[in-house]
Amino acid sequence: MDPQNDLNLIDMLRQIGRALTSTLDVDKILNLIMDDIGTVYQPENWSLLLVDEKKQDLYFAIAVGPVSRQIREKRLALGQGVAGWTALHGETVVIPDVYADKRFAHAFDLETGFKTESIVCVPMICRNRTMGVIEIVNISADRMAQANLKILESLADFAAIAIENARYLNRIEQLSIHDDCTALYNARHLYKIIDQEIERWEKNQKPFSVVFFDMDYFKSVNDTHGHLIGSGLLRRVGDLLLNLSRPLDRGVRYGGDEFVWILPNTDPGAALQITRILRNRLRDTTFFQEQGLHIKIAASFGIAAFPEHAHTPEGIIKMADDAMYFVKEHNRDGICLSGQGLVT
Repeated sequence: MDPQNDLNLIDMLRQIGRALTSTLDVDKILNLIMDDIGTVYQPENWSLLLVDEKKQDLYFAIAVGPVSRQIREKRLALGQGVAGWTALHGETVVIPDVYADKRFAHAFDLETGFKTESIVCVPMICRNRTMGVIEIVNISADRMAQANLKILESLADFAAIAIENARYLNRIEQLSIHDDCTALYNARHLYKIIDQEIERWEKNQKPFSVVFFDMDYFKSVNDTHGHLIGSGLLRRVGDLLLNLSRPLDRGVRYGGDEFVWILPNTDPGAALQITRILRNRLRDTTFFQEQGLHIKIAASFGIAAFPEHAHTPEGIIKMADDAMYFVKEHNRDGICLSGQGLVT
């Protein structure tokens, strides 16, 4: 063993460990790990693939080497190829000659013109769950030695910890910005959304609209059927809002039975048409039929647009809120467009 080489490896692992405890930037940590893999093993190609739990396949999160651009958009089913087999079984695989191993998938070589000769795949496992695979291709025989393999497995462990930490922090962040009753954003996050839309407007000069609406006579639902049904009704209204939303639209539960709908790239006229669809859907829906309750609900809607009606986040929310209260004062179950009064 080369003492200097051992010291270099120890220092490398120490640096990665320090990065894990000093930064929340998972991309920075994973790229550091991949750089170290390139230095230690000197493969022709090396990749970090992550498991997509919804699709039950693998995708290339990082790919380095002469065919990296060609394979980045590729996906592997769990069990497909050596990387897929490693992800499915959670075991390290060392293959000195891929043509002697039936797990090797030839399709990538046929598509790219690359010639794969050897593969080492190591699973990234955290809390008994395989999160992905590190794959290195075409390394020399001496670099496949058992000692070096242990280093690669340690790097995979570091990568798994970084990914798990990032996902945990993302879950915490999502909980902090979402309402705990509905699947909508919460009021704390509303002004950040408005700020983002103002930034978008500064770039493309396309207006956005804010729809503020409040359920009519919602208190009677709680009084008649109880708070569990009331909370369930709010959740179903939130689901309805999500189902009607376009990809860029965002729904917010403002508080109680009040909701806000942010409609990017939407002028007041278009916002009115979209709001009519939501109003009619609410009118036409009978909630809790499966429980024999047959609850009907309507809402009062106020619409304001940026920059036509206001130029600040606070201003646009207030204008939409004022328009909604105008409807409340005039028989409810209607729509008010800021500055125009009730509209049909």
